[in-house]
Amino acid sequence: MAKIYYDVDADLARLNGKKIAVMGYGSQGHAHSLNLKESGCDVVVGLYEGSKSWEVARNDGLDVTTAETAAAQADVIMMLVPDQTQKELYERSIRPHLRSGKTLMFAHGFNIHHHQIVPSGDIDVSMIAPKGPGHIVRSTYQAGQGVPCLMAIRQDASGQATDNALAYAKGLGATRAGVLTTTFAEETETDNFGEQAVLCGGLEGLIKAGFETLVEAGYQPELAYFEVCHELKLIVDLIYEGGLARMRYSVSDTAEYGDYVAGAIIHDQVKPIFGKLLNDIQTGTFARTWILENQAGRPNFLAQREIEARHPIEKVGAELRSMMSWLRRGDH
Repeated sequence: MAKIYYDVDADLARLNGKKIAVMGYGSQGHAHSLNLKESGCDVVVGLYEGSKSWEVARNDGLDVTTAETAAAQADVIMMLVPDQTQKELYERSIRPHLRSGKTLMFAHGFNIHHHQIVPSGDIDVSMIAPKGPGHIVRSTYQAGQGVPCLMAIRQDASGQATDNALAYAKGLGATRAGVLTTTFAEETETDNFGEQAVLCGGLEGLIKAGFETLVEAGYQPELAYFEVCHELKLIVDLIYEGGLARMRYSVSDTAEYGDYVAGAIIHDQVKPIFGKLLNDIQTGTFARTWILENQAGRPNFLAQREIEARHPIEKVGAELRSMMSWLRRGDH
């Protein structure tokens, strides 16, 4: 079982006199920067020249400078840019400014675990990974609460890496909810597996297969969308609030019985596939493929994105969602 730390275990004063550079100002970057600043920390946001986030961060009351300058100034550097851009940012803007006593932090372990970033041995390397999107990290902090986080220590050159990481987590508000210990390997592999097998790949595959099965059998696409996609939020919300038991308690007995009958069939069919996915992640096969894809300019990734955008479920879904005035409109 994971060891869990709370407010009482963390000393925010450990960050007194330390400058924290947050690299990136996206979903996680804005939440980390603002939460830490409001916790009394000295924060600077590091961005590339011309970033559209530059004025956004500045208007939010934050100090903003180039990634190079931020790295040079900082005692603690948190990497919150996408996985595929971290190595280039590290080599160009961060590595030249690392020195003994500094701390390099991550919110996801991919680049460290797969040796895309290999820091020198005289710095601390740690991870604080909130288990929630940035807007939730931000809103729960503002409400006096917090989002649970994972913590991992890769290098403890100072002998104080754990205490310093916990201080950072407290600045985010995470110790209000709990900070669970893990390793860079465990976080990376379970995160990649969850995304592929269930949260993104698995869920997307089930939705499309259900939609296609109903439409090919002659049912109206609109009804197919409602039954296999739209109503998913109800089920996910119930599971989020109280686990599978809450979902089964809340749905009809007919739905619960269907869960037991069909769930067992699907479970037995997909579990061997999940084993293959996990093996590819553990052996580094998936990471090598993704790294090479990015090095080649992402041709397969971008082609597949275009193919998926043309799936009939997207057209039907867009038409039906236009009827729902209560929905918050996203990017698509």
